[in-house]
Amino acid sequence: MALIIAAVVLIIFVRLETWPARTAQRGVGELERLGKDLRAAFVDIAHLQPRITINNRVYMEQTTPASELVVLSRRIEVEHELLHTWVGSSKRVKLHGTFNVKAGFDLRQNHSIDIRPNEIIVQLPHAQILGLEQDQVDVLAFENGLWNRISGEDVQNQLSILPQLAREKATESGLPAEAEHALRQQIAQRIHTQQPLRLIFTNGQKRE
Repeated sequence: MALIIAAVVLIIFVRLETWPARTAQRGVGELERLGKDLRAAFVDIAHLQPRITINNRVYMEQTTPASELVVLSRRIEVEHELLHTWVGSSKRVKLHGTFNVKAGFDLRQNHSIDIRPNEIIVQLPHAQILGLEQDQVDVLAFENGLWNRISGEDVQNQLSILPQLAREKATESGLPAEAEHALRQQIAQRIHTQQPLRLIFTNGQKRE
């Protein structure tokens, strides 16, 4: 009986002695499984693989299959007019342009996931206008003066101004902010964790 009691006490002592290490090991294992799930979710949502840090230790390095992630696109219409008078003779050119403007994220900038026991922090660069495609240009006015004639350079200058106006209009309308909101919603719908998940947009530097 004494030997049995001693053996039971010894087993209990060993289990208690190794309990913190076993608990910590299980905790790290859970975080690593969570890291894999988060990485898979980001591949599905954004086709990117961010750097994942668990308890300040790099668990997976960042890889980027694509350089850009387009989240939203919008049809933007702009107009611009040239009116020039010289020695009483006026010329006038007025153009209307339609563009498909794309907003999203430059994936050449740093993006990462930091998994901690009490929270998960996801960092991405701020959304921006990634590009625009000219859909259509209409000539609303094309009026020559008697001796103040419209030149090819005049037309080219006006055509080059339209994309700039479309980009500015898209930015002023809040298209990048809408792209960030849309991505936040996609992540919230796709990723479910026990810890609070914080999505932070930063002004990262482009990677060479």
